[in-house]
Amino acid sequence: MLALALPIGLLIGLSLGALGGGGSILTVPALVYLLGQDPRAATTGSLLIVGVTALVAMAAHHRAGRVRVVQGLIFGVLGIAGAYVGSRLSATVAPAVLLAAFSVLMLVVAAMMVVRRRAQLGAVTTGEAETGSPNGPVLQLHPTLVCDCPRVLKVVVTASAVGLLTGFFGVGGGFVVVPALVLALGFTMPVAVGTSLLVIAINSTSALLSRMGHGVHLDWLLIGAFTLAAIFGSLLGGRLATRVRPQRLTAAFTMLLVAVALYTAVRSFPQLV
Repeated sequence: MLALALPIGLLIGLSLGALGGGGSILTVPALVYLLGQDPRAATTGSLLIVGVTALVAMAAHHRAGRVRVVQGLIFGVLGIAGAYVGSRLSATVAPAVLLAAFSVLMLVVAAMMVVRRRAQLGAVTTGEAETGSPNGPVLQLHPTLVCDCPRVLKVVVTASAVGLLTGFFGVGGGFVVVPALVLALGFTMPVAVGTSLLVIAINSTSALLSRMGHGVHLDWLLIGAFTLAAIFGSLLGGRLATRVRPQRLTAAFTMLLVAVALYTAVRSFPQLV
């Protein structure tokens, strides 16, 4: 199993580092179907893998100026409550139902990735800058009180929903965070990718802490090897993101995501009958 965990972790880390998410959603089915882990152990283990990997990958993006720390911390903290609720709900759901719902989520994510790819194409067409910035503050206290209340509400709702998905499915949520940062805070794609890694680390840590003491037993040797490989892959992904067109990476990942979603659905839905 260890020999298989290393290349899988490498590929998932590669996607996480290059796309700022997405690869983490493949961790759960990989742990279940390829590495023989129990679904609940897989969702818990994936939080550890994704959280640590995102934190390491974020460092490289931060050095390149693609992480907005304050906004990322705010977005991540807002998602903590959702992550706690999601973790509690996950413990009450049967494994077959959890995996079936997960396959549906992956198809939704694939559709979101298509939308994201179109946004990237639009950015290239208009010559949008790589570093980017928000379209003005959503909340400002000094020198006068300024509140863009619709955007504030959008940020709160989106961050809470991302946290809920993180806790329930054991995924980092980057596939939702990246477009949310673009739409709610006005970040360009490279900055959204870098900042999402901070949000992923916060949400994963919160969800992992809420699962502690629930009787879930992890294969620490397997999880450790998977995590180390994912970290190495994320560092490669960060370098790859600067050399390969993001549209091509996103398109390739979307096709992979659909394939895994269909495989998971075929394996899990018959168990519901």
